[in-house]
Amino acid sequence: MNKTIPYVLSGFLVPLCLCGKLNAHKSPVCTESVRKLATIAVLLIATSYNFAQQGKAIESLSFVSAILKDTVNCSVALPFNYETSGRSYPVVYLLHGYTNDETTWLRTGGLQDILARGIQNGDMTEMILVMPDGADTRYCNDYRHKRPWRDMFIKEFIPWIERKYRIISAWESRAIAGQSMGGYGALMLAMNHPHVFSTCVALGAALCADEDLAARPKEKYDRYWGAIYGEDLEGEARITETWKSHNPLDLVQTIPEEKLRAVRFYMDCGDDDLRTKGNSILHLRMLEAGIPHEYRVRQGGHDWQYWRTGIYEGLKFISENLNADPNER
Repeated sequence: MNKTIPYVLSGFLVPLCLCGKLNAHKSPVCTESVRKLATIAVLLIATSYNFAQQGKAIESLSFVSAILKDTVNCSVALPFNYETSGRSYPVVYLLHGYTNDETTWLRTGGLQDILARGIQNGDMTEMILVMPDGADTRYCNDYRHKRPWRDMFIKEFIPWIERKYRIISAWESRAIAGQSMGGYGALMLAMNHPHVFSTCVALGAALCADEDLAARPKEKYDRYWGAIYGEDLEGEARITETWKSHNPLDLVQTIPEEKLRAVRFYMDCGDDDLRTKGNSILHLRMLEAGIPHEYRVRQGGHDWQYWRTGIYEGLKFISENLNADPNER
């Protein structure tokens, strides 16, 4: 517990003791005071414990990529006892959505509080969470190979971060997760690299069927997808090799089933989320292929209110499946 807590609580314990003595004379005022002060003390202890369990967050670290010939920012959330424990931890790579950055899960997602609450409740294991900035790359290798973010992430970034921190650098102790564009990225990266990630969690994944991509208005396609999958394309011509090699709805049909079965998948999409169609298609294709996975549809939409509750269950799922013991490899 935080060392300042006993001093703070002393302000409540002294009047509690005094009122306890007076209460021997059946003082109704003191009885009510004792009840109120006891309630406040309990709440303070719980709040202080939760605060003490929150780890250290390091925002906007810089990594210089030789592949991208550019700098990639990332944020890292460390366990509360990281500085003193000397042990190594499992890792979760947590990807953000479109227009977000490496700080969004910390600032908007309330990640540290969620993780502290999960550990306090016994639902989550202590882990290191790494949040790289994917910009607007959709975490892909673009068709011209000018911004091969996926190659950078697998070949450079993961080895760098796992040398920098005490991370159990093993398949069974490494997971990937994300929301919206990050959910798409998590699924795409886990499917393309099942030897790297043992567990994958996707919340409101921004999945799109081939026919829906082909039908997108030209202005919308050029703005959001053209620079990645192929520019100045219309209709079926948009279903390029770059698109198919990154689209989870295609990957589930082309990657050998035994490789995909190695990954524990968890998907969650709101019933009011327009991405429900793509997520449902993936769910059905995984069922047909016999690929084990968890699929959730809850009330809600494509927003942070939904994702904050979703990531709690997602990290719980990850904790149940990751190996947190560096000696058991």
